[in-house]
Amino acid sequence: MKKFTAIIIDDIEDARKILRADLNAVAPEIDVIGEAEGVMSGVKLLAKHTPDILFLDIEMPDGDGFDLLEMLPTKPFKTIFTTASDEHALRAFKFSAVDYLLKPINQEELIKAVEKAKGTRDSPQSLELLQENIGKRIGKMERIILNTQEKIHVVRLTDIVRLESDVNYTRFHLRAGNKVLVTRTLKEFDDMLSDNGFIRVHQSHLVNVEHIVEFVKADGGHLNLNDGSYVPVSSRRKSLVLQALEDL
Repeated sequence: MKKFTAIIIDDIEDARKILRADLNAVAPEIDVIGEAEGVMSGVKLLAKHTPDILFLDIEMPDGDGFDLLEMLPTKPFKTIFTTASDEHALRAFKFSAVDYLLKPINQEELIKAVEKAKGTRDSPQSLELLQENIGKRIGKMERIILNTQEKIHVVRLTDIVRLESDVNYTRFHLRAGNKVLVTRTLKEFDDMLSDNGFIRVHQSHLVNVEHIVEFVKADGGHLNLNDGSYVPVSSRRKSLVLQALEDL
């Protein structure tokens, strides 16, 4: 079994103890090589040791996790944030495609996060967008990270025309005409985007209401969008679509 190293930075000693115990129980291949209780002690520790995975709390007495990351010249590890933050912060994580664990940490979620972290490293774009989104306490998210096998796309929500389900994948149709295929389900994006002007009009389609040109009632009903495409509207979602159009 290949071994991986980890460092835990959290100002609460019990939280560090519990996470270490959980790792020993469900991920014995992870060797915790150090702990720190704050930003400055964490920076000193990371100057001496470079882990494969960093478990990082956000809120600490002498700063936050972003302060710590900004002080590091390089970040050759995967960061998994551990947080007890509010709903806004959790949405920011999802929009930024940054891994996090919600306290109290669920062991099954810990296993998933560790497995994912073994094969990836931090994306500067994702961390930058996360910091931007967490700081945006008022208003809606403006950009989202779309992580594909080839690239990391930073996309403005206003540039997304529609999303289309493809089994366990989601295909984004963008205003410029290009498409991005992401390995996440449409339901996940429906949950993320429903408060940002997107509406599920069909089992397989999620639409940005800003790009709707008209709702055609004939032949079961469909939407014409300003990129020239049309999207079917399921019978049970017609009332939602009509309400969304009235609210524009």
